[in-house]
Amino acid sequence: MVYLMISINSHLCIDDAEVDWQAIRASGPGGQHVNKTSTAMQLIFDIRASSLPDHYKTALLARSDHRITASGKIIIKSQSSRSQEMNRQQALQQLIALIASAGIVQKKRHATKPTFGSQQRRLESKKQQGNTKALRRQKPSFD
Repeated sequence: MVYLMISINSHLCIDDAEVDWQAIRASGPGGQHVNKTSTAMQLIFDIRASSLPDHYKTALLARSDHRITASGKIIIKSQSSRSQEMNRQQALQQLIALIASAGIVQKKRHATKPTFGSQQRRLESKKQQGNTKALRRQKPSFD
């Protein structure tokens, strides 16, 4: 059997043999067609047993995603199309996006101070607001 490589990004590929597929019946309305055909596809990918680099594995396992189980497996169900092949492609695209997003390292945030001008504008607007409210408190004089 010939296995293909699934390209995640320009420098990362996984073997097609690492992905398990199950054809299942789709849920929801659809009449006779949905009751007798298995068009929905379920993708199962074991993170711990995969050939992914360690930093991808730890990033995926640390995620709180409903598609990642406690045992470290990614389970993606696709049933939006009536075609089994279309559902297979959609599930595969979701897997690729999930793994690719685990490789993105968030920038470290550096705390900054507000500028002198922004502080002055803020204080000026507070004074203006205070003056407006002070005018509302004064009782009108009927002379």
